[in-house]
Amino acid sequence: MSSNETQKVLMAKIGAAHGVRGEVRVKPFGDDPLSFTDYGVLTTKDGKQSFEVQNARVQKTVVVTKFKEVTDRNRAEELNGVELYIDRDQLPDTEDDEFYYSDLNGLTVQDPGGEAIGKIVAVQDFGAGDLLEIRPKRGKTFYIPFTKDFVPEINLEAGFVTVDLPEDYLSDEKPSDSSGASPDK
Repeated sequence: MSSNETQKVLMAKIGAAHGVRGEVRVKPFGDDPLSFTDYGVLTTKDGKQSFEVQNARVQKTVVVTKFKEVTDRNRAEELNGVELYIDRDQLPDTEDDEFYYSDLNGLTVQDPGGEAIGKIVAVQDFGAGDLLEIRPKRGKTFYIPFTKDFVPEINLEAGFVTVDLPEDYLSDEKPSDSSGASPDK
């Protein structure tokens, strides 16, 4: 796993300009929509651009934000799509059973017997709860629910998670219909 000191964490993404005074709409990533304003200077992933929040207010699904460096609408329009990052070491320590998604990426996935299944490539949320996207040694990536039942052990220090999958979870076969009902035509 890479060093936390150099790891960047995506906090927000700049969207469209808002008004004529250089404000932009920002899509935050996190539970608290204003949390990206708590970390001081935000940068692009390459560190070439820096932005300091002057003020921000929640408006529906976005945060209308004024950055000190952006003084007019033309500059605001140029920033559409820019992602804003902080260094991983700026984030507060987590409690027991709390994890930053970025810390899970790259961990080895093993079964309860300790045999490697693959690696975590992403944590996704498509609206029904968090899912771990796993790339097996061979084949396509697959998803498992990020719950205590499916993921009973996470060991960040050792670099692995243990998953407990139902026996037929990775099977390509359709489950048999045991209800006796005839299939739809």
